[in-house]
Amino acid sequence: MSLDEREALYDGVNTDGKFLRRPMSPHVEIYRFRLSMALSILNRISSVASAAGFGLAITWLGALAAGPKEYKRAQRVLNNPVGQLVMVSWSVATIYHFVAGIRHLIWDEGKRFEKKQIDEDGRVSVAVTSGLSVLLIGAVWALSRCRKTREQG
Repeated sequence: MSLDEREALYDGVNTDGKFLRRPMSPHVEIYRFRLSMALSILNRISSVASAAGFGLAITWLGALAAGPKEYKRAQRVLNNPVGQLVMVSWSVATIYHFVAGIRHLIWDEGKRFEKKQIDEDGRVSVAVTSGLSVLLIGAVWALSRCRKTREQG
């Protein structure tokens, strides 16, 4: 008779001293990969990316405060395609982390815990993140184009 991972149990006591017997967390192979799992992983990744992006923003502000030479160097980095990709990625990560945080606040209220609701909310959070990201990036792009035409004309 082989041990089935799904039947692995934890025996212990809770804070009141009562005996507990509950299933241990099964291995990843037991679960079917779901959107909510991917979004949970992305939420953690987006928090790190957002924090790193804010570090870059502080570096940019430091260059601005340091003078025109350092600011011009920082602008060259940001105007580079790689720099622009980093800025777009930072924007999307920050927006997603914000949207996921709202989802978590709703869960903290004890609402929307059914699997169907979680799946629906996951799709909505992806759509909201996509829409807000397109709006923000489009607005920044449009403002930069207006600025460039004003400087040229």
